[in-house]
Amino acid sequence: MDEALEIIQQWIPIHILIGITIASIIGLIASVITIPIILIRLPADYFDTRIPRYWMKGQHPVLRAGGLIIKNFVGIMFLSAGFIMLFLPGQGLLTMLIGISLMDFPGKRVLEARIVGQPSILKAINAMRHKFNKPPLILAPDL
Repeated sequence: MDEALEIIQQWIPIHILIGITIASIIGLIASVITIPIILIRLPADYFDTRIPRYWMKGQHPVLRAGGLIIKNFVGIMFLSAGFIMLFLPGQGLLTMLIGISLMDFPGKRVLEARIVGQPSILKAINAMRHKFNKPPLILAPDL
């Protein structure tokens, strides 16, 4: 184990390794707290592609554009953090799903529905929702 640490320290300074470790722990704690809150608060039909979704509909165009920029930036941050969590402690796939849900791009709704439609992910989300007396997620039957 000491040899491995010495090899790693040749490439990455110890203060950076400590920083990565602290960031990983903070990310794990933050994801364990925020992801269930977000998934529980979603409407049951949020991932149903048959139902249209509009964000900030009816708001002033400047306010809507600013909101979309901020929402996409936060989505990119969640997606990036989720990708990192695939290799470090944390709920990587669920964090990536939250990031994708916040971003706007063509085909996003179908991609979200396919990710959530994976049996293990859908089961985990619905188990979380069940603990808080929320109905299970509804998906379009064609996915």
